[in-house]
Parts: sequence; C-alpha cells; structure tokens
Amino acid sequence: MMNWDDMKVFLAVARAESLSGAGKVLKVDPATVGRRVARLEEELGGALFVKSPQGYALTDLGARIDAHARQAEAALSLAREEAQGQAEQLSGQIRVGAPDGCANFLLPKVCADISRENPDLEVQILALPRVVNLSKREADMAITVSPPDTGRLLVQKVTDYKLHVVASKPYLAHCDPITTKADLKNHPIVGYIHDMIFDAELDYLREMDVDRVTVASNSVAVQLNALRQGAGVGIGHDFALPLIGRLERILMDEISLTRSFYLVRHASDKRVERLKRFADRLMAGMKSEVARLEGLT
Repeated sequence: MMNWDDMKVFLAVARAESLSGAGKVLKVDPATVGRRVARLEEELGGALFVKSPQGYALTDLGARIDAHARQAEAALSLAREEAQGQAEQLSGQIRVGAPDGCANFLLPKVCADISRENPDLEVQILALPRVVNLSKREADMAITVSPPDTGRLLVQKVTDYKLHVVASKPYLAHCDPITTKADLKNHPIVGYIHDMIFDAELDYLREMDVDRVTVASNSVAVQLNALRQGAGVGIGHDFALPLIGRLERILMDEISLTRSFYLVRHASDKRVERLKRFADRLMAGMKSEVARLEGLT
C-alpha cells in the first residue's frame, strides 16, 4: 500500500524536476529524497523518473501516477480548507502571485489590512515578472493583467487601473519640451525588455509611437525608479505615483491607458470557503486601494 508521505516526495520531485529542489521544499537532504523515490519505484515495479541534463523527467508510468497523486492532493487540500474555512477568522497560509507592479504598490497595504483582521493567517506575496503557474501550485491564487483562456480556472475581474506617460520633475525642468506624442522620439525611453514581456497588455511602446527603449527592465519597480532618477520618459501606473514620488504625468490628453486586474483561482477552489472569503476580501481591498491611490495622483 502506497504511503502518502512517499507521494508527497514524488510530487515534489515532479514539480522541482530535481532531487535538490525537492529536498529544499521538503526540508530533507537530496539523498533521502532519492531513497524515497527508489523505494516507491520498487513498490510500483517501474521507473517513475528518467534523469537528463535538464533534470528529472517523468516516465510514462510517472506521468500516470502524477495525475492520480495530484487529484489525491487536491482532495486532501479541499477537505483541509473546508474545515479551516468554518472558523470565524482566517488562519493558515495563503500565497498570492502577482505581477511586480501590483505586488510592490498594491498588495502590501491590502494584505497588511487582511493580516490585522486575521492574526493567525500568513499571507505570502509572490512577485514575479511572468505569469504564475497555478497548475504547479506555485500559488493559491494569482493576479493577472489579462484573463487566461485555458485551463480549469475561476477568473474574476478585480478593477480597472490607469497609466500615463511620466518623467521626473528634474528631468522635465531641463529636457527639450514635450508637448505632443511626436516629441517622445527625441527623448530616452524607459520600458520593458521587449522579449521578456509576458503579456501583450504590457507592451506600451506602440501606445507611445516609439520603437526602442534606452533603459529597460522586466520589473515595473525598476522602471519607475529609473524614471525617478531622471533616466527619461516612460509609462507609469497612476496608483504607484503617490508611493514612489518625484514623477509627473505628461501628455495626458494624448496618451491615457486603461488596463485591468483579474483574480485567477483553481476552479476546484470555488467551493473552499476559506479561500473564497480571502479572495472576496482581497478583491475589495485592491479595488479600494487603486481608487485611493489614483485619487491622490
């Protein structure tokens, strides 16, 4: 009879694609992970992984076991979450993945408020310059800038937010005048690394009618700090401006962008009361915080 602890080891290796990576997650040494996998393979009568230069890949048997193990894990998680959800206050750990602009300038205040209301809850903010992989359980839920169209997911629109062309006040005081969109071609542009844009909604260059950037980063926070230091002109989130300071909006009549945040969860989590309550509170908090910060801009 298979041991669930061995299944957890198997799933950790399947996700990390290495013994060392699984060991870090499980807080055991890689040799122990290897022995546990070997024991499980002996019990099942076949290899679960094949080692390659890229790491540990699932065999056909491993892939079949992986599907069943994930279903069992989800069922156990659902039972645990439903039990915890009966408590008046939220507890345990909930991880939220988000693009770094949202993670840096919105979620700290929102999650701090939720934490004060639920002192036994641990909220983890996973800030990534890419789409969070919910299928691998990188997070319990994720904020995205466009609704995904694949997978068994529950998608809810959170709120719209606005972006404008910005530059630092010292830069604007000494640069050539910027009175029309055409003037942007005479100024250094701060923006994304083009081949690392993970969502078409983040490709702002076409909105500015420019074709290259002078200072580029895959991080919104880095871009805004570069603009703050006078590196040039770029697109900034209105909700971030009161927090970062020293940036001024320009060309507001010519360039005004509206984007949206979406909350994405596993479809199976729709029935989990604890996660539903957290998601409702998170969305309400984000909507309120965007409105508050944009009102200060």
